[in-house]
Amino acid sequence: MTLDAPALNATAKAVGRIRQKNEEAILAAAEEEFARHGFKGTSMNTIALRVGLPKANLHYYFSNKLGLYIEVMRTILELWDSAFSTLSAADDPAIALARYIDAKMEFSRRQPLASKIFAMEVIGGGECLSEHFNQDYQHWFRGRAAVFEAWIAAGKMDPVDPVHLIFLLWSSTQHYADFADQICRLTGRKQLSQDDFSAATANLTHIILKGCGLTPPAV
Repeated sequence: MTLDAPALNATAKAVGRIRQKNEEAILAAAEEEFARHGFKGTSMNTIALRVGLPKANLHYYFSNKLGLYIEVMRTILELWDSAFSTLSAADDPAIALARYIDAKMEFSRRQPLASKIFAMEVIGGGECLSEHFNQDYQHWFRGRAAVFEAWIAAGKMDPVDPVHLIFLLWSSTQHYADFADQICRLTGRKQLSQDDFSAATANLTHIILKGCGLTPPAV
């Protein structure tokens, strides 16, 4: 007995859905473990236990801990970079920066663990990210700074240092993921709500844009 093409396609789709579901579960479990214990303090066995899969199955999807660790960070890095890559010299800087701040804050709200893992990796020397922060990334970074330089040259915003502005944008928005515990302790909250993030986004937008000589766009 042989399967016809529609049956084969249905089987392949079912296998693909199972694979995607398992990969998503593994990545979520890995985020929890890496955020709690760091790269060195986490093992493939503890991730397998958290996700509820045999360790052998885990290795089927991710051959080693380093590959899984990098995949966890790759997701958040791609989101961060894609949001920043959309800025162009033709944009209205007030609107573009407000949208970027909003996007970064939403990433911090939805994916705080990935942000924390990235922060710990960089603080630890960034050895596992050496391939990411290569010459291509440096070129991309200079291209982003060039957008701000173009806005300044066109008189669209005050002459601030683009490099320091980029660092400020990154650090201020990621703070609400990386240091959420500190914020909660100081403000008496159990956890940051969506309303808290909305208020923080509005304040960051006002402070940063005003510092660049820009008027925040009307909401």
